[in-house]
Amino acid sequence: MPGQMVRWREFADPARFERVAAEFILGAAAEAIAERGAFRIVLAGGETPRPIYERVAAADADWDRWHVYFGDERCLPPDDPGRNSVMARSAWLDRVAIPAPQVHGIEAERGPEAGAQRYAAAVSGFGPFDLVLLGLGEDGHTASLFPGGPWEGVTSGNPPDAGAAIPPVVSVFDAPKPPPGRISLSAARLGDARRVLFLVAGAGKRVAVARWQAGDPIPASRIRPLGGVDVFFLDSARG
Repeated sequence: MPGQMVRWREFADPARFERVAAEFILGAAAEAIAERGAFRIVLAGGETPRPIYERVAAADADWDRWHVYFGDERCLPPDDPGRNSVMARSAWLDRVAIPAPQVHGIEAERGPEAGAQRYAAAVSGFGPFDLVLLGLGEDGHTASLFPGGPWEGVTSGNPPDAGAAIPPVVSVFDAPKPPPGRISLSAARLGDARRVLFLVAGAGKRVAVARWQAGDPIPASRIRPLGGVDVFFLDSARG
């Protein structure tokens, strides 16, 4: 598999980081709708994207052409504030007119296996996503793809078939951060995208960023779209 091509952009000002990221998302949407009539985006969780989502929500966009997916979800009740979907809805999705059937949540309340099986159907039947948004953990994880997890060797079939495709959605049972049960798009499905944007913020991410830049095989380095990835890194402590 070819290596990952990364375009780095560092920011010292949070407001500029948020504005440029929101413009990146809205620009990708406008381009996709003009070219293909629809925009398929995968959302990241955590707190870093929240102010960016709020900026996007305030924009004038063709919301009826947007189709929203999630990179991962925690196996918690549907309205639990720890779920990525709850954050995304409060910051953005509940504020705009995206048709409800076009917001494809992960049914993580069903548990890692059943939820993953159902979400695999939701992300199948079409080609590349137009834009995938991802974050970066201090250990180098992205979505719920943690270092050393079984996902790194997962293939379909039992026993695994070396010639089989990696499933588009993986079950996580032992995440090192609570809750242990998660559902995540696979590295291959996350990388099947026209654009991938990592949103990284905070001094606590410096070590992970340095490892990534040095070529260490952290999980984030496994996301390998043909066009490469963009990384927006906010480190306001250096400003």
